[in-house]
Amino acid sequence: MPQAVATVAQNTRDGSEDPAGRQGSGSDFAPLLKTVKGQGLLDRRTGWYAAGIAVNLVALGAVITGMALLGDTWWNLFLALPLAIVWTRTAFVGHDAGHAQITGDRKASRIIGFVHANLLLGMNEAWWNDKHVRHHANPNHIDKDPDVGVGALVWTQKQAAEREGFLRWLTRNQARLFFPMLLLEGIALKIYGFQYLRNQPVRERALSGILLVGHLALYATLLLTVMSPGKAVVFALVHHALFGLHLGMAFAPNHKGMEMPDPDGDRWGHLQRQVLTSRNVRGAFLTDWFLGGLNYQIEHHLFPSMPRPHLRLAQPLVKAHCAEMGMPYAETGLIESYRQALAHMHEVGEPLR
Repeated sequence: MPQAVATVAQNTRDGSEDPAGRQGSGSDFAPLLKTVKGQGLLDRRTGWYAAGIAVNLVALGAVITGMALLGDTWWNLFLALPLAIVWTRTAFVGHDAGHAQITGDRKASRIIGFVHANLLLGMNEAWWNDKHVRHHANPNHIDKDPDVGVGALVWTQKQAAEREGFLRWLTRNQARLFFPMLLLEGIALKIYGFQYLRNQPVRERALSGILLVGHLALYATLLLTVMSPGKAVVFALVHHALFGLHLGMAFAPNHKGMEMPDPDGDRWGHLQRQVLTSRNVRGAFLTDWFLGGLNYQIEHHLFPSMPRPHLRLAQPLVKAHCAEMGMPYAETGLIESYRQALAHMHEVGEPLR
């Protein structure tokens, strides 16, 4: 299943088929796909990624060196922030590898994913790709997108009405608790990864498990070599909290509060399904860096295999095509994107208050 993302991306890239399985020719999406391909925006930028990966690994080494030099002191807590930032860059690389953005070689993409997700982050890339491919195929579809399924948070008032006890209280206050809950996401990603091992084939499960355990062993060895056990525990908690917050802030603006297809309504085409459910975030280089290119969510969903540096270049083409089709194109500032997402979560919980 992890290769499904790469398969979807490749099908979109060569124009033979859209991610819903329909032929690209004759659709609302086909002219845009032809224009984007004609400008070379689906050509991979392996050198760009190689340089970015190298810089990120050097930064990771620098932070670890700094921790070792500081030694057993509470001052090391200040390095939890840059380590969380580097980890988030690492997660972005794993995300892009899963979409076959870095290379067309599936084996190479998988290796990059294993190293960046399983080994460096302790996050099972198979779990992430399985979940993420289903999200991309049907974003914001209540029955098909795992990102809007019932969990700690809910996304429709129908889901909210079924909550009882503590979960009912949680839903009632989910908007104000959203960012605090992101502080737990870094640890949750590790737990989900281990839980998913039982769903993997035996050989893949063994490799994934070895890398996940290897990550924990390396992380614990680093902290316990540098700090006392008490400081190591505090550092790990702060580091994972900051990592979860940063990663959550990168994904939160993308779809929350956007259109949600009616499961019983007409089936949307690829263009409609991806554009109406996604929100872009305006900004320059700093926004692109902070959000890992996910601020071009519409372009990313239309062209999953498009390399990250090409998303900005594709945006004017996509906006013009949407205007020609009379299709809304959602774009807002970063703070406003959070406001809209939180407003939706608040509205969902409104009947319980």
